[in-house]
Amino acid sequence: MNKITSLFNIRYPIIQGGMVWCSGWRLASAVSNAGGLGLIGSGSMHPETLSEHIRKCKAATDKPFGVNIPLMYPQIDDIMQIVVDEGVRIVFTSAGSPRKWTGWLHERGIMVVHVVSSSLFAKKCEEAGVDAIVAEGFEAGGHNGREETTTLCLVPAVRAITDLPLISAGGIASGAAILAVQSLGADGVQIGTRFALTQESSAHESFKEYCLNLQEGDTQLLLKKLSPTRLVRNAFRSAVEAAEANGAGVEELKVLLSKGRAKQGIFLGDLDEGELEIGQASALLCGKRIQTVSEVMEELIGGYNEALVGLKNIPSSFS
Repeated sequence: MNKITSLFNIRYPIIQGGMVWCSGWRLASAVSNAGGLGLIGSGSMHPETLSEHIRKCKAATDKPFGVNIPLMYPQIDDIMQIVVDEGVRIVFTSAGSPRKWTGWLHERGIMVVHVVSSSLFAKKCEEAGVDAIVAEGFEAGGHNGREETTTLCLVPAVRAITDLPLISAGGIASGAAILAVQSLGADGVQIGTRFALTQESSAHESFKEYCLNLQEGDTQLLLKKLSPTRLVRNAFRSAVEAAEANGAGVEELKVLLSKGRAKQGIFLGDLDEGELEIGQASALLCGKRIQTVSEVMEELIGGYNEALVGLKNIPSSFS
């Protein structure tokens, strides 16, 4: 047992990212049933859809699971009331300040974990009273922090300023990577890319297959004038790159982005004009087939134990 497994009452300190258009009840329940903590991603759901997913997740697992809530969500009041009404006990918040909602959720018996991209925001989380922190590095897919700090630098920086349970995210796709961030001070990990590409993910099969054939450099952080987002190479990304190279402003980029681009790409499988988001770790998965959550968990745990044994067998060069 460590801080994360004790906090959430789970077997392994592995949390599945609450990713838009990927993290529905099937994925969340599968991860929880496999010993991790599954998260339903509310960012792509209408309130009534979230209620449905929470109920189906409860029916599919008797293990703990949670809901990820971007705090910039336009119907945030409705979403927060739904997690209370549906009896959710764990909420991961992101994309905003945790100060407004943490106390409100605590009063209703809900644990709060907030995602940060800097040690400055981690300190603000501690002051807000969160139960744990996710330190997400620049390698992660989807929306990123403006600091562009890598996981290797971010985790020890956050650990240096807080004793709260610390979860590392961004670029983690193997058991060896889990061990590496633990050595930097993380108590657990949040993994997005690997779970986004599993059979249980609600992402389109074409999106999964495409991402499982990406090479190094095929993702890039763009849209920095709006919200820095890691995008996969395709026609839409090329249009974004061209617009930014020509000095496009915020409003022009908003028009280009348009509502529904992420759904178009990730959920509906439009590989040309859709907004495709995935982490840098996708290149480490090149050539893999679409696996089940159970298979991914077995690989992560087995790889972790192998790396731990291998580390013990490395002769010290610093004695």
